[in-house]
Amino acid sequence: MISEQAEAQLLEEERRLIERAQAGDRDAIRPLFERFAEPLYSGVILPRLGDAATAEDVLKDTFLTAIEKIGQFRWQGRTVYVWLRQIATNKVIDVHRRTARAGRLAHALAEELETTTVPTTSADVALISAEESRINRGRIATAMEAVSPRYREAIRLRLIEEQPREACAAAMKVSLGNFDVLLFRAVRAFRKSFGDPMGAEGEDSV
Repeated sequence: MISEQAEAQLLEEERRLIERAQAGDRDAIRPLFERFAEPLYSGVILPRLGDAATAEDVLKDTFLTAIEKIGQFRWQGRTVYVWLRQIATNKVIDVHRRTARAGRLAHALAEELETTTVPTTSADVALISAEESRINRGRIATAMEAVSPRYREAIRLRLIEEQPREACAAAMKVSLGNFDVLLFRAVRAFRKSFGDPMGAEGEDSV
Protein backbone atom coordinates (compact mmCIF):
# COMPACT_ATOMS: atom_id res chain seq x y z
CA MET A 1 0.00 0.00 0.00
CA ILE A 2 1.24 3.49 -0.75
CA SER A 3 2.84 5.30 2.19
CA GLU A 4 1.46 8.54 3.58
CA GLN A 5 4.60 10.33 2.44
CA ALA A 6 4.28 9.01 -1.11
CA GLU A 7 0.58 9.87 -1.08
CA ALA A 8 1.35 13.41 -0.01
CA GLN A 9 3.92 13.70 -2.79
CA LEU A 10 1.41 12.51 -5.39
CA LEU A 11 -1.18 15.02 -4.22
CA GLU A 12 1.39 17.79 -4.23
CA GLU A 13 2.38 16.84 -7.77
CA GLU A 14 -1.28 17.00 -8.81
CA ARG A 15 -1.66 20.41 -7.20
CA ARG A 16 1.38 21.78 -9.01
CA LEU A 17 0.33 20.39 -12.38
CA ILE A 18 -3.17 21.82 -12.01
CA GLU A 19 -1.76 25.16 -10.93
CA ARG A 20 0.40 25.26 -14.04
CA ALA A 21 -2.54 24.31 -16.24
CA GLN A 22 -4.69 27.04 -14.74
CA ALA A 23 -1.87 29.50 -15.39
CA GLY A 24 -2.05 28.71 -19.11
CA ASP A 25 0.13 25.62 -19.56
CA ARG A 26 -2.63 23.22 -20.61
CA ASP A 27 -0.10 20.47 -21.40
CA ALA A 28 0.72 20.32 -17.68
CA ILE A 29 -2.45 18.37 -16.96
CA ARG A 30 -1.68 15.61 -19.47
CA PRO A 31 0.40 13.51 -17.00
CA LEU A 32 -2.72 13.33 -14.84
CA PHE A 33 -4.77 12.17 -17.81
CA GLU A 34 -2.24 9.43 -18.45
CA ARG A 35 -2.40 8.36 -14.79
CA PHE A 36 -6.19 8.21 -14.61
CA ALA A 37 -7.14 7.17 -18.15
CA GLU A 38 -7.28 3.43 -17.40
CA PRO A 39 -9.42 3.59 -14.22
CA LEU A 40 -11.77 6.04 -15.91
CA TYR A 41 -12.09 3.93 -19.05
CA SER A 42 -12.34 0.42 -17.57
CA GLY A 43 -13.96 1.27 -14.25
CA VAL A 44 -16.35 4.12 -15.03
CA ILE A 45 -17.07 4.51 -18.74
CA LEU A 46 -16.91 1.13 -20.52
CA PRO A 47 -19.05 -0.86 -18.03
CA ARG A 48 -21.81 1.75 -18.36
CA LEU A 49 -21.73 1.91 -22.16
CA GLY A 50 -20.65 -1.58 -23.21
CA ASP A 51 -19.16 -0.35 -26.48
CA ALA A 52 -15.40 0.15 -26.72
CA ALA A 53 -15.46 2.73 -29.50
CA THR A 54 -18.09 4.87 -27.76
CA ALA A 55 -16.24 4.52 -24.46
CA GLU A 56 -13.01 5.75 -26.06
CA ASP A 57 -14.85 8.75 -27.49
CA VAL A 58 -16.31 9.54 -24.07
CA LEU A 59 -12.86 9.30 -22.47
CA LYS A 60 -11.45 11.74 -25.01
CA ASP A 61 -14.43 14.06 -24.52
CA THR A 62 -13.94 13.88 -20.76
CA PHE A 63 -10.35 15.07 -21.09
CA LEU A 64 -11.27 17.79 -23.56
CA THR A 65 -13.90 19.10 -21.16
CA ALA A 66 -11.42 18.94 -18.29
CA ILE A 67 -8.94 21.03 -20.28
CA GLU A 68 -11.64 23.56 -21.19
CA LYS A 69 -12.90 23.86 -17.61
CA ILE A 70 -9.64 23.52 -15.69
CA GLY A 71 -9.96 27.16 -14.67
CA GLN A 72 -13.15 26.26 -12.76
CA PHE A 73 -11.48 23.50 -10.77
CA ARG A 74 -10.81 24.34 -7.13
CA TRP A 75 -8.16 22.38 -5.26
CA GLN A 76 -9.58 20.87 -2.06
CA GLY A 77 -6.68 18.70 -1.01
CA ARG A 78 -7.92 15.52 -2.67
CA THR A 79 -7.13 13.87 -5.97
CA VAL A 80 -8.42 15.43 -9.17
CA TYR A 81 -9.73 11.97 -10.09
CA VAL A 82 -12.93 12.78 -8.19
CA TRP A 83 -13.56 15.69 -10.55
CA LEU A 84 -12.63 13.72 -13.67
CA ARG A 85 -14.93 10.88 -12.63
CA GLN A 86 -17.81 13.31 -12.25
CA ILE A 87 -17.21 14.65 -15.77
CA ALA A 88 -16.95 11.13 -17.22
CA THR A 89 -20.17 9.97 -15.57
CA ASN A 90 -22.03 13.02 -16.85
CA LYS A 91 -20.72 12.29 -20.36
CA VAL A 92 -22.01 8.71 -20.11
CA ILE A 93 -25.45 9.93 -19.07
CA ASP A 94 -25.42 12.36 -22.00
CA VAL A 95 -24.71 9.49 -24.41
CA HIS A 96 -27.69 7.51 -23.11
CA ARG A 97 -29.91 10.54 -23.39
CA ARG A 98 -28.82 11.25 -26.95
CA THR A 99 -29.49 7.69 -28.04
CA ALA A 100 -33.02 7.61 -26.61
CA ARG A 101 -32.01 5.23 -23.85
CA ALA A 102 -32.14 7.90 -21.17
CA GLY A 103 -35.21 7.29 -19.00
CA ARG A 104 -34.69 4.46 -16.58
CA LEU A 105 -30.98 3.89 -17.24
CA ALA A 106 -29.91 7.53 -17.01
CA HIS A 107 -31.81 7.85 -13.74
CA ALA A 108 -30.13 4.71 -12.39
CA LEU A 109 -26.71 5.99 -13.36
CA ALA A 110 -27.35 9.33 -11.69
CA GLU A 111 -28.46 7.57 -8.49
CA GLU A 112 -25.42 5.30 -8.62
CA LEU A 113 -23.11 8.30 -8.81
CA GLU A 114 -24.71 9.72 -5.66
CA THR A 115 -24.42 6.48 -3.67
CA THR A 116 -21.00 5.26 -4.81
CA THR A 117 -18.15 6.10 -2.49
CA VAL A 118 -15.84 8.63 -4.10
CA PRO A 119 -12.10 8.66 -3.39
CA THR A 120 -10.53 11.39 -1.30
CA THR A 121 -6.90 10.59 -2.10
CA SER A 122 -4.85 9.26 -4.98
CA ALA A 123 -4.39 5.99 -3.12
CA ASP A 124 -8.15 5.40 -3.31
CA VAL A 125 -8.02 5.47 -7.12
CA ALA A 126 -6.39 2.05 -7.06
CA LEU A 127 -9.60 0.69 -5.49
CA ILE A 128 -12.04 2.35 -7.90
CA SER A 129 -12.06 -0.36 -10.57
CA ALA A 130 -12.80 -3.10 -8.01
CA GLU A 131 -15.62 -1.04 -6.48
CA GLU A 132 -17.11 -0.21 -9.87
CA SER A 133 -16.96 -3.91 -10.79
CA ARG A 134 -18.75 -4.86 -7.57
CA ILE A 135 -21.58 -2.44 -8.35
CA ASN A 136 -21.91 -3.61 -11.93
CA ARG A 137 -21.90 -7.30 -10.99
CA GLY A 138 -25.03 -6.76 -8.93
CA ARG A 139 -26.82 -4.88 -11.69
CA ILE A 140 -26.02 -7.21 -14.58
CA ALA A 141 -26.20 -10.63 -12.90
CA THR A 142 -29.56 -11.57 -14.43
CA ALA A 143 -28.66 -10.39 -17.92
CA MET A 144 -25.34 -12.23 -17.74
CA GLU A 145 -27.13 -15.53 -17.24
CA ALA A 146 -28.87 -15.04 -20.59
CA VAL A 147 -25.69 -14.84 -22.69
CA SER A 148 -23.56 -17.76 -23.82
CA PRO A 149 -20.88 -19.14 -21.47
CA ARG A 150 -18.13 -17.98 -23.85
CA TYR A 151 -19.47 -14.43 -23.95
CA ARG A 152 -19.97 -14.50 -20.19
CA GLU A 153 -16.35 -15.53 -19.71
CA ALA A 154 -15.07 -12.70 -21.93
CA ILE A 155 -17.10 -10.14 -19.99
CA ARG A 156 -16.04 -11.60 -16.65
CA LEU A 157 -12.34 -11.53 -17.46
CA ARG A 158 -12.18 -8.05 -18.97
CA LEU A 159 -15.01 -6.00 -17.44
CA ILE A 160 -15.54 -7.62 -14.05
CA GLU A 161 -12.07 -8.82 -13.10
CA GLU A 162 -10.50 -6.09 -15.27
CA GLN A 163 -7.65 -8.27 -16.42
CA PRO A 164 -5.41 -6.87 -19.18
CA ARG A 165 -6.58 -7.64 -22.71
CA GLU A 166 -3.50 -9.78 -23.29
CA ALA A 167 -4.25 -11.90 -20.23
CA CYS A 168 -7.89 -12.30 -21.28
CA ALA A 169 -6.88 -13.44 -24.76
CA ALA A 170 -4.42 -15.96 -23.29
CA ALA A 171 -7.03 -17.31 -20.87
CA MET A 172 -9.51 -17.82 -23.71
CA LYS A 173 -6.83 -19.21 -26.03
CA VAL A 174 -7.43 -16.68 -28.81
CA SER A 175 -5.36 -13.93 -30.39
CA LEU A 176 -5.59 -10.41 -29.00
CA GLY A 177 -7.47 -9.23 -32.09
CA ASN A 178 -9.91 -12.11 -31.85
CA PHE A 179 -10.49 -11.40 -28.18
CA ASP A 180 -11.38 -7.78 -28.97
CA VAL A 181 -13.95 -9.01 -31.50
CA LEU A 182 -15.26 -11.59 -29.03
CA LEU A 183 -15.64 -8.99 -26.28
CA PHE A 184 -17.43 -6.60 -28.62
CA ARG A 185 -19.93 -9.30 -29.59
CA ALA A 186 -20.27 -10.42 -25.99
CA VAL A 187 -21.21 -6.92 -24.89
CA ARG A 188 -23.72 -6.61 -27.73
CA ALA A 189 -25.29 -9.90 -26.63
CA PHE A 190 -25.42 -8.70 -23.05
CA ARG A 191 -27.06 -5.44 -24.09
CA LYS A 192 -29.71 -7.38 -25.97
CA SER A 193 -30.49 -9.53 -22.93
CA PHE A 194 -30.53 -6.40 -20.78
CA GLY A 195 -33.15 -4.86 -23.07
CA ASP A 196 -31.05 -2.63 -25.35
CA PRO A 197 -33.00 -2.06 -28.62
CA MET A 198 -29.75 -2.00 -30.58
CA GLY A 199 -29.68 -5.74 -30.17
CA ALA A 200 -26.80 -8.09 -30.76
CA GLU A 201 -25.31 -10.05 -33.59
CA GLY A 202 -25.46 -13.80 -33.66
CA GLU A 203 -23.04 -16.20 -31.95
CA ASP A 204 -19.50 -16.10 -33.22
CA SER A 205 -16.87 -18.76 -33.67
CA VAL A 206 -13.91 -16.76 -32.43
